[in-house]
Amino acid sequence: MKLWDGRFNKGTSSLTEMFNGSIQFDYKLFDYDIQGSIAHSKMLERIGMLTKEESDTIIKGLEEIKKEYYEGKIEFKIEYEDIHMNVEKILTDKIGELGKKLHTARSRNDQVAVDMKLYFKDNTYKILDKVEELLKTILQMSEENVSTIMPGYTHLQGAQPIRLGFHLMAYFMKFKRDYTRILNCIDGMDELPLGSGALAGTNYDTDREFLKEELDFKSVSLNAMDSVSERDYIIEFQSAISILFMHLSRISEEIIIWNSQEYGFIDIDDAYCTGSSIMPQKKNPDIPELIRGKTGRIYGNLIQILTVLKGLPLAYNKDLQEDKESLFDTVETTLITLEIFNELLKNINFNEEAMFESTKKGYLNSTDLADYLVGKGIGFRDAHKVVGSIVAYGLKESKTLEGIDIEVYKSYCTMFENDLYDFIDMKKTVDNKKSFGSTSEKSLLISIDKCKEWIEKL
Repeated sequence: MKLWDGRFNKGTSSLTEMFNGSIQFDYKLFDYDIQGSIAHSKMLERIGMLTKEESDTIIKGLEEIKKEYYEGKIEFKIEYEDIHMNVEKILTDKIGELGKKLHTARSRNDQVAVDMKLYFKDNTYKILDKVEELLKTILQMSEENVSTIMPGYTHLQGAQPIRLGFHLMAYFMKFKRDYTRILNCIDGMDELPLGSGALAGTNYDTDREFLKEELDFKSVSLNAMDSVSERDYIIEFQSAISILFMHLSRISEEIIIWNSQEYGFIDIDDAYCTGSSIMPQKKNPDIPELIRGKTGRIYGNLIQILTVLKGLPLAYNKDLQEDKESLFDTVETTLITLEIFNELLKNINFNEEAMFESTKKGYLNSTDLADYLVGKGIGFRDAHKVVGSIVAYGLKESKTLEGIDIEVYKSYCTMFENDLYDFIDMKKTVDNKKSFGSTSEKSLLISIDKCKEWIEKL
């Protein structure tokens, strides 16, 4: 017998039950459904809808159900559709007719809304903890690699020499913004929907302020119709996580490139790589490749919830059942991805020599040579043209800027002196940068210190 079948003359077909049911996935809300139901029982006692003895019996029954579930003694059934009706049916079987009173002054619409928000807050804080761990790892790696010189790239071509710590801190800044975005998702959804009923409120003088305190929400929702139909926080979360994965995918791509034989900048610990079934020599960076691949899945989850909501009239519609699987998938994928990516980073060895040697390819100190002429009083555009001609000469003669004779330099511009070689020294060019936020050691250390201060306040 269904809990709602009073007006029906025949039962639902087994195919309808299978298609309509959500217990296959919303069982993940079990803990939160128990938590919300216990709070609701206490509130019903406060307003006189339950006696203390009745409320205590209901709460004891719910706590026993939770214990028995984790002991493997409870099996949810598809004929009761979802986690809410399964728990209510089990409770009623356990304590009798009293169990049916628990649903007084609430609907499954506001019940699922509060369950989802409780799940969301709990797991979002877990994600934030993982992002914080990642930030600390990157910060430590940056400190350890302040002196490591490498090529900086634009268009995937060598551009200017930079410090590895500077490159890593660029990702720190991206993940720092991700942390703030994800945290803001909690702030934006932290209002209690329970007590909204199906869409119009309830006919009982409920104590929603008590429920707010009991379930640790910041405020109480002001419009029942909005409370049961809004899923904005899921969209915001999916969007924030999509941006996080975009950043994870970008750094994963760099790890994949740096790990190639052509670059040889890094070596990933064997524990975080796989081999080939046919090529014995292979050591594949599967983890960053999988992160790059899972990014598309995360993007898909964002598009899915946007598509579900785009045409829904107010208030609740069954379409909203489709908000859960993509959210669960995003949460679980994000947690495992952040955990393994953090471990991967901790187990990367940087080939400092290969990184530095790579700076000698591609005339990465050309901008510094142009700035040298600017310092002699030549306009930058004229200096740019002179240095471009010298680079063309170097390419033709297979010579680096450091390897070109001073006489050749003077043939292009009489302003060149022997001190140019010191100015374009690859290890010194990184400290030629004087602007705040640059790759110079002084600026990099300041940024690291400021980020340390920020992370200590989390």
